[in-house]
Amino acid sequence: MARIDYSDAAAAAFQAARELPPDALSEWRAAISRHLAPRPGMRVLDLGAGTGTWATALASWYGINVVAVEPSPAMRARSRWPGTLAGNATALPLAPATMDGAWLSTVVHHLPDLPAAARELRRVLRPGAPVLIRGAFPGRHHGIGLFRYWPEAIAALDTFPSIAGVRTAFTAAGFSYVTLEPVRQVTAPSLAAIAATARREAHTPLMLISDEAYEAGLARLRAAATTQPGPSSIPSTYSSCGPAAPPRPHLRRPAQPPTKTQNDQIGRGTGGRAGARMAAPIGGSRSHLTATDSAPSGCASRS
Repeated sequence: MARIDYSDAAAAAFQAARELPPDALSEWRAAISRHLAPRPGMRVLDLGAGTGTWATALASWYGINVVAVEPSPAMRARSRWPGTLAGNATALPLAPATMDGAWLSTVVHHLPDLPAAARELRRVLRPGAPVLIRGAFPGRHHGIGLFRYWPEAIAALDTFPSIAGVRTAFTAAGFSYVTLEPVRQVTAPSLAAIAATARREAHTPLMLISDEAYEAGLARLRAAATTQPGPSSIPSTYSSCGPAAPPRPHLRRPAQPPTKTQNDQIGRGTGGRAGARMAAPIGGSRSHLTATDSAPSGCASRS
């Protein structure tokens, strides 16, 4: 399921460098609430749950039941979420139509067969359930700190699934696109804090560049940390799709365009059986998929 081998060393690096502080999640909480519409008794799948940061947050925020699925034994061993299940995106250990929503944080670029994963999500989601996807996408690196200091990693990002590609895969599975929205994320109190905890193994794009390029980027980051105090923010993109009922997708524009502190965005769609709501379904059963752009510069998303 992963582009890189999440060995014990990689899982340790991920836990040390990618887990977000509570302050970084506040705007995600509001955004997810808008599109997931959480309610008591709701069952939400956290696919590619990693070390359990998001499963813990979702359950804590909304009082919902989270089912975490993670393919890496090393990640599961470090997970703070009890009972994380082994499984992958094309063979989920879940019965049909048993989930009320799904959350994928920086996971889609690890999926070798995205259309099959979309079909599997539709299988396990109830009609109208949303799918929220958070991740980094080609052509959307501007404002993401990691690519400012490691521009060589842009070429690696260009091999990730595009927003159009994600939409195509989920549309074929019965989802329809709803919206895309920026979400501000403060990833660390300062560049110095990021430089102090930087771990190459924690970020897929950094594992796909040369050793020389990585060292050059680390030197740039450390130099910047000596002159730029203050918080480091990373925007993300959040989009969702749902099963197509009549083909009339809803599009909700971001409240404001992405800024240097907004590279995470929320997008949404309707149709199928998986998805996060960004707009009311048009008719028939629908699901939503949410995708986010987030760059490693200290952010705790999996990439």
